[in-house]
Amino acid sequence: MSEQRVLEVSNLRKRFGDLQAVAGVSFHIDVGETYGLLGPNGAGKTTCISMIAGLLTADDGDVTVLGRPMTASSIGPKADIGLVPQELALYPDLTARDNLRFFGRLYSMGRAELDRRSDEVLDVIGLSERADDRADEFSGGMKRRLNIGIGLLHGPRLLILDEPTVGVDPQSRNAILESVERLSAEGHAVLYTTHYMEEAERLCDRVAIIDHGEIKAEGGRRELVERVGENDRLRVEVSGPTEAAVAKLSDLDGVVGVVGADHTIEMMVVDASAVLVEALAVVAANGATVSSVSVEEPDLEAVFLHVTGKALRD
Repeated sequence: MSEQRVLEVSNLRKRFGDLQAVAGVSFHIDVGETYGLLGPNGAGKTTCISMIAGLLTADDGDVTVLGRPMTASSIGPKADIGLVPQELALYPDLTARDNLRFFGRLYSMGRAELDRRSDEVLDVIGLSERADDRADEFSGGMKRRLNIGIGLLHGPRLLILDEPTVGVDPQSRNAILESVERLSAEGHAVLYTTHYMEEAERLCDRVAIIDHGEIKAEGGRRELVERVGENDRLRVEVSGPTEAAVAKLSDLDGVVGVVGADHTIEMMVVDASAVLVEALAVVAANGATVSSVSVEEPDLEAVFLHVTGKALRD
């Protein structure tokens, strides 16, 4: 196993009666990587992370955290995990700082270390100025951010975030996403479950599309898009004739198709960034003047539709 590997999940399975909630899920997360489990409600995301965190016993399969096996009775591996559940886990009648102090003592953190880490975490989650306000005075989004801070307090190697932006206002949602980006940049491994396509695209280095307890596809955004044969759409607005440019553009490597109309050339290309400069040069060399350019990249929505046969929120 790689020295960079923080989490290894192999053939994880869980059944509840007649329901196969998780059916052979396998993946890994490395240091500094944000890994997304993307799928609709009921896809098996929360069941997966409950087994990964040792809260639920798997019917079959293995979980290792930094090379150590995780079971429901494990203690060592659990200390390397910070779990932020969907349901808020904090005390509303305590201040933000006192919530952190309470949970820090559960990790046997000393007073000096706890004070230092509390200040650091409050800064990360953007609550430094509200540190001494009671949690029941906070908005839903601020409570979510405090929940993340509690999960971060003991310096876990792996942070698990289960739908952390559900039901929060746009400002708090953006603050949460910025916090996750910062954590990844600082070297934390992050497991992020969501049913919001745009969050997965913004945050995750790799994404697993999960549906009915199975991983249907996995990889980076570009890798997933290429796997299902989607292409970028390059649209060039021009003045002047387009016929000659269209004929030449069709011969460029990476151009799948070209359509010309009055003042518009549309191209389907494998990778817009790889052909853009050459394509604009061809347009200019064949009598047309470029007035604007837009690129529409295929997204995870198209991938999800392709591999599951339905839209994410169906």
